[in-house]
Amino acid sequence: MAILDRISQPADLRGLTADELALLSSEIRDFIVNAVSETGGHLGSNLGAVELSIALHRVFESPIDPILWDTGHQAYVHKILTGRKSGFAALRQQDGLSGYPNREESRHDFIENSHASTVLSYAHGLAVARDAGVAPHRHIVAVIGDGSMTGGMAYEALNNLGHSNSRVIIVLNDNGRSYAPTVSNLTSAAGFEPEDVLEEQKLPDRVTGKLSRGLTKIRLNPVYVRRQRKFEAFLREIPVVGKQAEQGMEAFKAAVREFLQPPSFFEALGVHYVGPFNGHDIAELEKAFESALARNDEGPIVIHVLTQKGRGYSPAEDDDEKHLHDTPKFDPIDGPAKTALAGYTGAFSEALLREAAADSRVVAITAAMPGPTGLLDFQEKYPDRFFDVGIAEQHAVTAAAGMAMGGLRPVVALYSTFLSRAWDQVVYDVALHRLPVVFCLDRAGITGDDGPSHHGVYDMALLSKVPGMRVLAPSCVEELQQMLHDAMTLANEGPVAIRYPKGTARSVGNAAIGSGTTSHTLATGDGRIAILAIGKMVGAAEKALDSLTAAGINATLIDVRCCAPLDPAMISLAASHTTVLTAEDGILDGGIGASIATAIHALNPATRVESLGIPTQFIQHNKPDVILARYGLDAAGITAAVTRLMQ
Repeated sequence: MAILDRISQPADLRGLTADELALLSSEIRDFIVNAVSETGGHLGSNLGAVELSIALHRVFESPIDPILWDTGHQAYVHKILTGRKSGFAALRQQDGLSGYPNREESRHDFIENSHASTVLSYAHGLAVARDAGVAPHRHIVAVIGDGSMTGGMAYEALNNLGHSNSRVIIVLNDNGRSYAPTVSNLTSAAGFEPEDVLEEQKLPDRVTGKLSRGLTKIRLNPVYVRRQRKFEAFLREIPVVGKQAEQGMEAFKAAVREFLQPPSFFEALGVHYVGPFNGHDIAELEKAFESALARNDEGPIVIHVLTQKGRGYSPAEDDDEKHLHDTPKFDPIDGPAKTALAGYTGAFSEALLREAAADSRVVAITAAMPGPTGLLDFQEKYPDRFFDVGIAEQHAVTAAAGMAMGGLRPVVALYSTFLSRAWDQVVYDVALHRLPVVFCLDRAGITGDDGPSHHGVYDMALLSKVPGMRVLAPSCVEELQQMLHDAMTLANEGPVAIRYPKGTARSVGNAAIGSGTTSHTLATGDGRIAILAIGKMVGAAEKALDSLTAAGINATLIDVRCCAPLDPAMISLAASHTTVLTAEDGILDGGIGASIATAIHALNPATRVESLGIPTQFIQHNKPDVILARYGLDAAGITAAVTRLMQ
């Protein structure tokens, strides 16, 4: 019987021998590879967190000791160890296991937001509740890493944890990556590598690393800690020179910390630091965790753990771009096939290279996702004009503002859902200054398998309310490329946002497309009903038009293209119809359909306007087409809505 089959709860781990733990780690890796190959999902980060997850659950007692996961895509092993192994057959499928921690799935999951750099703030809050006697928790464990220490919110929380002396155990899972290689001097200064890598280091680095590990062992020793306190008290009590002696000792310790970065960084914030440790050595990890428990009354402590993303699966280890951070379905023997950029992302990548070749002011900025946003080719061709700021969307946007102020033409490529993390910066750092920044928002609309935190449904409703912002939604790859070209000129008057969905893209070949901020009329009907479709909905509306025509309904079809400002000619044409139906893959309340209705009624109050869109609720994971069909945002739904309105 496999060791893994004997694990149904964390307590089952505690009686295993070292050999059994090693075998279990191997079995878990095989299980994850096979499970993700069937459903798709996050692979590399979970393969790197196997021993870490086992050690955490052997030392701490979840859920009495909450284990909080930042970038929750690294929590698959945690799910397996907490009794959800059988659920992986339906990982990220309808009514199946979420790809992130989920409070509805298990009492072992405390947070489910998969946006990065948040866990230390959660931990601080839980510690406050615990210390107030409200929450029945014992030890608060926050696992942060996989690039999330590049986010500013993490440092804000660190500052507060140190200031309040909150008893929180912070595990820094440092794999040197986020999606792409982590952008951070903090982790690059660790001074530790596995022994095979350590042999290749220069002598000073090797000495520093060994000294760091030696001091870590000393500082984790409870006897040393007690004696240090006694010695400090002794120095303090020396007549006349006691204060100076104590200050001299503190200065010496500070100098040592300064030499051995990153300890000095954390401890300057009032957070104790130990490490780094080998994140694939369960015994070493357990000793570190247990020693941290012995120092629990001293306040927050960082345990720095080094892991290898994609460990144990050669296709992941050999993937230089992202160590198979996430994958579609694949053959577990051969690994995922390398896929070329396609759809809107591929069209954006090609178009940006053309614009950059024509205008040396064009620079590209992303937040730890150069590959998924289509910037790898740009990075290769224009390395000095490419900026990956790490998981730091707020900084990305304001840095773009500064670049624009300096005369550059920055293009900020982000996922739609992650732009919301920089809302303040978009409004007050870019738009208020009317700066020429172009936002290219991938994964807009319903994204599917990653669930509520990744659907990009708020961008149009939010951005269309920003003064001076132009919001464009392409309906095909040709429109996207035209819009990016137009944006370079439109940006002379202020920011421009182009939003486009994940997956396959509609193409119209050499057919006519729109330009600038105007709409594009695709079909002219008999004046009874007009369909105003936005972005991805144009393709669905075209299919609906065929069915409607066959049923004797001659509808006008307009590709809205520019969601803000709305094209006055489009509004005038729509207002001449008896009925108007709008369709958008964004939030319905306050969305573009609502703006269209207001504009039409200002011209003709008699025109009936109805809108299709996403309801105000968190949408769980499922295939995008299934979710869109549920809300009538497909050809059948549009056909049904028009037929009903015409009755």
